[in-house]
Amino acid sequence: MSIAVYQRITAGNFTPTSLDGFVRRQEVARCWRKRDSQWKLLPIAYAEDWDLDARRRRAEDILRCVEGGAPAYGAWVQGQVSGLAQLALPRFGSREQYIDLARFHVSLPFRGRGIGRELFRLACQGARELGAERLYISAHSAQETMAAYRALGCVEAEEIYWPLARKEPCDVQLEFLL
Repeated sequence: MSIAVYQRITAGNFTPTSLDGFVRRQEVARCWRKRDSQWKLLPIAYAEDWDLDARRRRAEDILRCVEGGAPAYGAWVQGQVSGLAQLALPRFGSREQYIDLARFHVSLPFRGRGIGRELFRLACQGARELGAERLYISAHSAQETMAAYRALGCVEAEEIYWPLARKEPCDVQLEFLL
């Protein structure tokens, strides 16, 4: 098993083609939905994936955000991007206590190796450096995704950031106390 190398993403180590080999694929069978003020796990099945154009658009967007000062972190295994985490500026919330974990993905062949946990740690460190008290996550509601966030210590957000919640109404709004 190859060891992952973690670095802050820059224009020097990340290009518009850096995600060409990234496998975002996720087979979803059940998702969490709030019904009658209760969270319920419902049978909602589909596959989510990024084609090459989507991977390149996301890579270009990551580079734009990095150039604008938003930190992003990558994991590389044998020169291939195996995972990434990106924060989005500015801070928000009633006391500007939140910063958004805008992207957090591990490529399918590299899941289950601790790469996500280390990227999450780096994103938390970056959020602290930017003065945030909490990481905000508009999280995919798939059963496996929510289990991963819960294992990292994430809980339901105390304050809902409506611009994100309205954009992805099926997401679960989470936070992590830094």
